[in-house]
Amino acid sequence: MTTGLVVRARVGEMSALTTRTLLAIGLLISVACSGEPRAAASKSAPRIIAGPSATPMRSPDTYRVRFETNKGPFAIEVTRALAPLGADRFYELVTIGYYAGNRFFRMVPGFVVQFGIHGDPAVNAKWAQSALPDEPMRESNTRGTVAFTTADANSRTVQLYVNMADNAAKLDRQRVFAPIGVVVEGMDVLERLNFEYGEDPVQSRIMSRGTKYLDRWFPALDSIVSATVVAPLSARAP
Repeated sequence: MTTGLVVRARVGEMSALTTRTLLAIGLLISVACSGEPRAAASKSAPRIIAGPSATPMRSPDTYRVRFETNKGPFAIEVTRALAPLGADRFYELVTIGYYAGNRFFRMVPGFVVQFGIHGDPAVNAKWAQSALPDEPMRESNTRGTVAFTTADANSRTVQLYVNMADNAAKLDRQRVFAPIGVVVEGMDVLERLNFEYGEDPVQSRIMSRGTKYLDRWFPALDSIVSATVVAPLSARAP
């Protein structure tokens, strides 16, 4: 009789355990199928890029901008006296975070590396009508110098190029490509960028469609991760 009671007790325990397990499984299935939305993963809001300031920023007389790219860093040292309006514009664009995420979209070996069209068409629209007057050339377009691009007289806005060779003979005679500074670190990084697409990306399409256009047709373009104003070597503590 004692054995029978023990067996029945164990059967009862197992039955209760099975019941609890089934209830727990049912509850999980009910929650999974309830269709209740899950909390969205928190994401940092994208940085809002401002349009041109009504009163343009004045840049320091000399400053350095450090670019972080997916291939490594490079740095440009700007001398305001070379082209004050251009130096001020570059300083403003870097300060507001304009260049972060930009692609190097025009890549001509032995000539130039070009960047400066934003990936957001709305940002491009803000800056499209912000052309600067031309400035006298006070520096030649030698290897490593940096200048704003221009399509015509008085049309500099946001795009820049780095001379990958001595382009004085090609560019200086046009008198509109006034360098604002020079690459002082990382020319080897620029030389390692992807040149496979050359001049194929259409600038008007980048302006109007942004990153979506580039991602679809030119997915291997290299990009700028960040651009930051840093103190020039002459201003740093020993």
